[in-house]
Amino acid sequence: MTRKDHYYNKAKQEGYRSRAAYKLKQLDDLENVISGGDTVVDLGAAPGGWLEVAAERVGPQGRVVGVDLQRIKDLEVGGGTDRVETIRGDMTEQRTRERVTDAAGGAVDVVISDMAPNMSGEYSLDQARSLHLARQAFETALDLLDSGGNFVAKVFEGPDVDAFRADLEDEFQYVRATAPNASRESSSELYLVAKGRLTTALRPGDELEVEIVDVGSEGDGIASIDGYRLFVSGAEEGETVAVRVDDVKPNFGFAERIDRD
Repeated sequence: MTRKDHYYNKAKQEGYRSRAAYKLKQLDDLENVISGGDTVVDLGAAPGGWLEVAAERVGPQGRVVGVDLQRIKDLEVGGGTDRVETIRGDMTEQRTRERVTDAAGGAVDVVISDMAPNMSGEYSLDQARSLHLARQAFETALDLLDSGGNFVAKVFEGPDVDAFRADLEDEFQYVRATAPNASRESSSELYLVAKGRLTTALRPGDELEVEIVDVGSEGDGIASIDGYRLFVSGAEEGETVAVRVDDVKPNFGFAERIDRD
């Protein structure tokens, strides 16, 4: 049995709307993108295979919002639809993003996108269109994600994918490219998994002057930059010091002093 037949038949047997459900299952098993209680937005969600998996993974305390230009039939998850909402609209329009934010109740934990272009049969054109869709999803994710949030998007392998990955690395703590087993054997699709949304403007290598406002449990000085905590070794409360940023996490970072010989 081919891989295509296996996952197609498996989806029918297990009641999923599409074989694509197993791609998200495998991606999440590998990368732990979705956690119980998360709020997840699925871009280009029709017919709903990824929505079904996301709803299972977030559990009864989570919430899933699906967005597509096409109508998505209501899902029944665990006997109800209360944790899944679908929106018919264009994700590139601000009014649609506002509807998503309202439905999600604010910033979200995860944005996922399995969008693909209508295939023309000309690979270079289809690849460029897939990358354009992924970038649109990325822009939407930056607008919707909370600090530390995760993002998954599909692209077709080819030109400019490395540049797109570099852009993701500027905005997330961790980025990986992978292809789940559920992808068709002949497919050139690739999934970029980005974890740990960085909402601070600080980046490794930045040099700045900071005021130490507190001391942590390990004895490092703590500076606050627009509410973002920066740990500085060898600094004491009340000092103003020049530092170079070494590492940036979603909610805190580390820096070293550069004002000493």
